Amino acid sequence: MKYSNWIGIVAALLLIAACFFPWTYYPDLNKTFSGFFSEGNKYGRPGKVFIFFAIIAIVLFVTPRIWAKRLNMLITVLALAFAIRSFVLFTSCYQGICPEKRAGIFIVLIAPFIMLLASVLPDLKLKEEIK
Repeated sequence: MKYSNWIGIVAALLLIAACFFPWTYYPDLNKTFSGFFSEGNKYGRPGKVFIFFAIIAIVLFVTPRIWAKRLNMLITVLALAFAIRSFVLFTSCYQGICPEKRAGIFIVLIAPFIMLLASVLPDLKLKEEIK
């Protein structure tokens, strides 16, 4: 695709921004969790991991080498797997209380998927061998 690198970069920047958005609201605690806040840090800070994956992916989207495109597929798959893990962790019910899902958690789930699609379809010109 012609614009796959740019789409991947925009999705990575959107992933970074989504880490600061509210992810879930817990009515029993009357608190909103995000990628950098959870009560007593029980869920960790997945925003740091997403920012790490997004920065590496942006660098690899910009690098016009075949090894960078292959490594980018691995990084985006890991980001998607971590997004699925974070989605399940933050949105699962406990003791009969289900958190209210906010927009940030859905963006965190969709942005790595878009990054993965962009990394699978890179815009890379290969040199033809002359025989």
